[in-house]
Amino acid sequence: MTTGLGPSVLVVDDESGILETLGILLRNEGFVPHLASGGRAGLEAIATLAPDIVLTDIRMPQVSGVDILAAARAQDPDTPVILMTAQATLQSAMQAVNEGAFYYIQKPFRNDELVAILRRAAEHRTLRVENTSLKREIRRRDKAASGAPIGNNRKWLDVLRIAEAVAPTESTVLILGESGTGKEVVARYIHELSQRTQGPFLSINCGALPEGLLESELFGHVKGSFTGAHRDKSGLFTAAAGGTFFLDEIGETTAATQVKLLRVLQHREVIPVGATDAQPIDTRILAATNRDLEEEIRRGNFRRDLFYRLNVIALHLPPLRQRPDDIPLLAEAFLDRSALQRGETPKRCSDAAMDAMQAYAWPGNVRELENALERAVILTSGDRIDQAALPEGITERKSEPLVSDRAAPNPTLDTIERAYIMWVLQSEAGNKTRAAEVLGIDPSTLHRKLSRFGVDS
Repeated sequence: MTTGLGPSVLVVDDESGILETLGILLRNEGFVPHLASGGRAGLEAIATLAPDIVLTDIRMPQVSGVDILAAARAQDPDTPVILMTAQATLQSAMQAVNEGAFYYIQKPFRNDELVAILRRAAEHRTLRVENTSLKREIRRRDKAASGAPIGNNRKWLDVLRIAEAVAPTESTVLILGESGTGKEVVARYIHELSQRTQGPFLSINCGALPEGLLESELFGHVKGSFTGAHRDKSGLFTAAAGGTFFLDEIGETTAATQVKLLRVLQHREVIPVGATDAQPIDTRILAATNRDLEEEIRRGNFRRDLFYRLNVIALHLPPLRQRPDDIPLLAEAFLDRSALQRGETPKRCSDAAMDAMQAYAWPGNVRELENALERAVILTSGDRIDQAALPEGITERKSEPLVSDRAAPNPTLDTIERAYIMWVLQSEAGNKTRAAEVLGIDPSTLHRKLSRFGVDS
């Protein structure tokens, strides 16, 4: 614990005369000494004082200097520990060095010799602390550049804990969440922690391609199987061999594609478009959707057997409105990433801008936040992003009149569904079990819908 007076030094010895002498010497040389009489007192002092340097005798009853060394290194690996002994041997010196001691000095020693060693130890600690701080900053900026998961919100950390637990396995993972909540970020995180991290990570948005082109991309095709198929082509399932294949928005696939995906999950093989022979694949499969797949099953839009194959491990990503405490961390990471791309010093948000962002509902979730900050960086000439640089919808909260003489716009299905569910829930005095019975859905489905609407209770 460095003070304005100089580095703090914890001196541990079971001889009171030596303690007093060293205390006077260190104080006169600009250090801040803390004296511990014996090994047990030394252990207590390490835990409470967090000294910059530890100077300890080796041979003490009950708790030895090597024990003090181990405790100091365990608390802070950057703490230099100097061992003193009146009975130095080559073996004990080697043991001290192997245990991580900074220096090994034999009693009796000259005062100037000890002070020189302590000054070197203080410089060593300063360099180690600065180096650790620099490495931490580099890791922070690397994390921002890599798009790794960011956040300390309890719900978000619960998701990451499950992701970390399932990553080393080969289990299929279904990632559920609204658009923009970071489903691909979590998928990449699972891949990076998996046994397949040296293999490729490939992804495809199943809702972005028409059925015929999607199947060709997924499974591959043989020459002549359709107009324009001038040569054989391997699909992404095959290209992802040894790695991970991420099927984003799998809820958008057609019934025909779902049948073929089911075969892939059941038999770990694909049949290219126009081919008759199956080809084995070696890839970890992750999938994601912003749809309620159980509801899609009821509507006949998604196969129940495919859902069960996908839903081995389900991760429910919370929307950003349920983790406003993560907005400062996310904002800092996005601004760091923007600065790296531009070669500039990172900008930061003013308190007013941050308050506005934390009060906003973010229907577009993390993706909307990133886009808003990118806009703010462009519009801000200085290093401080003010509230005025944010999009108008974030800074101006418009109140909706309960009654209007104008015809209301046609509501969306989501709006109608939310209003009806809330009306039933209110009619049943908040009893979710009875509300689910009235709605004709499972309580778990009701819980997911309420989470999607941002209603926790």
